[in-house]
Amino acid sequence: MENLELIDQVLINLRRIMRAIDLHSRKLAADFSLTGPQLFLLKMIKSEGNLTLGKLANCTCLSNATVTGIIDRLEKRGLVRRTRGDRDRRQVFVAITDKADKILQSAPPPLQEQFVWRMRQLDSAEQDQILGCLNQLAAMMDAEKLDVSPVLDARELIPRDDSLQDSN
Repeated sequence: MENLELIDQVLINLRRIMRAIDLHSRKLAADFSLTGPQLFLLKMIKSEGNLTLGKLANCTCLSNATVTGIIDRLEKRGLVRRTRGDRDRRQVFVAITDKADKILQSAPPPLQEQFVWRMRQLDSAEQDQILGCLNQLAAMMDAEKLDVSPVLDARELIPRDDSLQDSN
């Protein structure tokens, strides 16, 4: 006979993960009227300075169309501004505004930052085990072939000074 309790615990933990993502997204929307990808793009622009839309898309593993749509919405809210390049007028650079900077000072870190910090605390065998299990879960849910890119690249989330340690 199957171990139904174990299966129930796996399903419960999957729901917990989905719920944590949902709650973080709702809090971000309620408190700051931002989505996770909007917050991530604002943080990326702040940390890297003026970026072209193409560079921003490349850094975040998002399509140019997705980044353009997000930046359009942020610009309408006065959180970013676009400027044309001095040398090449075809280039469009994006910078955050003072209004966005104030929001970023009080906004929580993206959920992924905490995850990346905690994953880095595990040894490589534990990291490999988690990846293997997640790959298997994705396959079991017929999700392994879905065409998705990470919203972000973990390398971009690694704090330069381990400042996340204080917030956990």
